[in-house]
Amino acid sequence: MDQEAGPTPEDAATFVGDPDGLERLWTPHRMAYVSGDRPSTEAGEGCPFCAAPDKDDARGLVVHRGELCYVVLNLFPYNPGHLLICPYRHVSLYVDLTEEETSEFTALTKAGIRALEAASQPMGFNLGINQGDVAGAGVAAHLHQHIVPRWGGDANFLPIVARTKALPALLEDTRRLLVEHWPGQ
Repeated sequence: MDQEAGPTPEDAATFVGDPDGLERLWTPHRMAYVSGDRPSTEAGEGCPFCAAPDKDDARGLVVHRGELCYVVLNLFPYNPGHLLICPYRHVSLYVDLTEEETSEFTALTKAGIRALEAASQPMGFNLGINQGDVAGAGVAAHLHQHIVPRWGGDANFLPIVARTKALPALLEDTRRLLVEHWPGQ
């Protein structure tokens, strides 16, 4: 092993202990998420859903801005086109949305589905809100709903065995495609 260049993939066997016959798929870019600072429970810059609307659309991955809610791509998507519907207001529970926020939240969910259908013809969708850490919310303090487009065969062994997801499209390309296909554009 060259001390200057660092270890190669072939050197991996010397670092994993007893050989087990498994191939390793290294995803060091995920360490930014795994070891990164956890989102703040307070409104403001420490909350990614409070910060995103303050950025330009491309940098914030914003697909559409409404009056009370907006649509953003998930930075760590399950599938290409994984959208999040978020109120601008920093609120953690669905039942705490105002009637006006609830109406726009629902309308943007429908529009997001229509844009995904037009842009990439998914065969189905997973829709969901994870409220609270125990329910799996990565950002429990700021309500957001997931729209995950699904295709037959889009699940494979990688997420199960390697805890890795292979995504065939870049976030900026996906955002551009959805903006282009957003209803009313």
